[in-house]
Amino acid sequence: MEKKLPERNEVAEALTWRLEDIYPSREEFEGDMEKAGSLAAEFAKREGHSAQSAADLLTSFDLYEELELLEDRFMEYAMMKQDEDTGNSQSQADFKKAEALYIGIAQQTAFFEPEILELSEETVNKYYEDEPGLRKYEVTIKDIFRKKEHGLSAEMEKTMAAASEMAQVPYSAFGMMANADLTFPSVKTDDGSDVEITNGRFVPLETMSSRPVRKEVFEKYYGTYAQYKDVWAALYDGQVKQQKFFSRMRKYPSNFEAALGETNVSAAVCDNLIDSVHRNMEKMYRYVRLRKKLLGVDELHMYDVYIPIVKDVVWNTTIEEAEEIALKALAPLGEDYVALLDKAFKERWIDVVENKGKRGGAYSSGVYGVHPYVLLNFNGTLDDIFTLVHEMGHSLHTWYSSHAQTLFNARYKIFVAEVASTTNEVLLLEYLLKVTEDPEKQKYLVNHYLESFKSTLFRQTMFEEFERRTNEMGESGIPLTAQTLSEVYYELNKEYFGPDMVSDDEIRYEWCRIPHFYYNFYVYQYATSFSAAVAIARRILDEGESAVADYRKFLSSGCTQDPVSLLKLTGVDMSTSKPVDEALKVFEEQIARMEELSFGKNGDQ
Repeated sequence: MEKKLPERNEVAEALTWRLEDIYPSREEFEGDMEKAGSLAAEFAKREGHSAQSAADLLTSFDLYEELELLEDRFMEYAMMKQDEDTGNSQSQADFKKAEALYIGIAQQTAFFEPEILELSEETVNKYYEDEPGLRKYEVTIKDIFRKKEHGLSAEMEKTMAAASEMAQVPYSAFGMMANADLTFPSVKTDDGSDVEITNGRFVPLETMSSRPVRKEVFEKYYGTYAQYKDVWAALYDGQVKQQKFFSRMRKYPSNFEAALGETNVSAAVCDNLIDSVHRNMEKMYRYVRLRKKLLGVDELHMYDVYIPIVKDVVWNTTIEEAEEIALKALAPLGEDYVALLDKAFKERWIDVVENKGKRGGAYSSGVYGVHPYVLLNFNGTLDDIFTLVHEMGHSLHTWYSSHAQTLFNARYKIFVAEVASTTNEVLLLEYLLKVTEDPEKQKYLVNHYLESFKSTLFRQTMFEEFERRTNEMGESGIPLTAQTLSEVYYELNKEYFGPDMVSDDEIRYEWCRIPHFYYNFYVYQYATSFSAAVAIARRILDEGESAVADYRKFLSSGCTQDPVSLLKLTGVDMSTSKPVDEALKVFEEQIARMEELSFGKNGDQ
């Protein structure tokens, strides 16, 4: 681990993403923004007659699509330029300029959906006969009518679009605070070196260090967040308030139901998830007891949750080795899938290493008509290999949908967004378990599988409960202060980890650092997607080509069906609790497997 983060200009070009594929020069970026502004002004002139005839509607949609293509490019480019170095003032300014233009375009085009909603179903069907080219936009038109009762007048839609600029403030301020302004102290690592704690280094330090160092890192990391707990609380309160404003304006009874309305998923899916996890909480407690026993500690603390429960196993890697492993592990998905992965690795779709000011975490971002991009903060751990295949799962899902569908039809809903990424993780794990002969490394991998269940199925469900409870509090007028938010989080943490875990006081501030709490009820979909991915990966490995063909249909379908129906293409029905229940049975099997590897078939459990 580098002791000091490099400046952006010190990172080797081969380890950076090639944003020149979007815009070879900043002038072209500015040119597209100027062009988008002109197109928006042209589109605005269509107000009052955007859908008066089939020809009018087709012309409006064609212009709207051209405008969306431009927005897609300049917004993604500006976001990624800012994320590669959040301290770069030019990139900050460019992003703010792009964001302001984006909001302005939303205001200028806000009349379009209300004018479509003035049409009857019979009129729309007649339009399809008059202008067959409108069939290109049929999925979008159906989705607009699906949300008809939540639509507003053209004037109100303009007001809502204008307000959305303010709505971005909590998340934007969170990002700048967490990634650009927040500084952490250093710790003396096991080799005697002084290493600065960062958001990107927190988990690796908790994974690789001795217990005294882990404890110090944990306390200093969360202690730093706690210093600004009132700021984080104010930002989160602002997030809940802006969600409440938009949900009530659109006549939804709650923030949660407004979010589900956008993704076209029933509340029963999320309720089934929470109910299933609560019914199976003893499995999590069994895992916690096993972790405590294998670590040989009298008390298990929150700074012990990342350290592998297999001793003396070091699994370090380079980005080149990680890419080679990914190509082999994902081979069951077919030759063309592997060829695309190789293309991504060779043609710099990925920004690999952490540098000063770089956004923390990892993500995949698609640019229609170009290719997807991936942001990593690669530190050479086993977790980083899993992050690589996870984000490439997103990217290739985007690639397949973009190449099979039009711009609007390619935009798959958030609910299915984590399925492809998590399927890749499960395939990677199954591959590593198959090729790894060292018994200690096998145990290490089983530990990773167990951690995936803990961090994705249980932890993300816990996050969902936190988000739902705190939104309900805010919506009912209960003040969302640092104290109330921390108490809710602390009690949930104790409930999810059980009696054998010491919930250290610092963990009550973990909510302060979670960016996903600003994503509007995104987190539960990690858990549902993980459950679906376990089933999909097992089917691919068991059935081979026929299962891959079904999975490819899913990857290529974008948003052409509702999310639950899309998953049924893969053989998974998320309208029931079956996928979650069956995934939790796999969790139990892996706990038993670790117990057997550690203690023998008849060993003390």
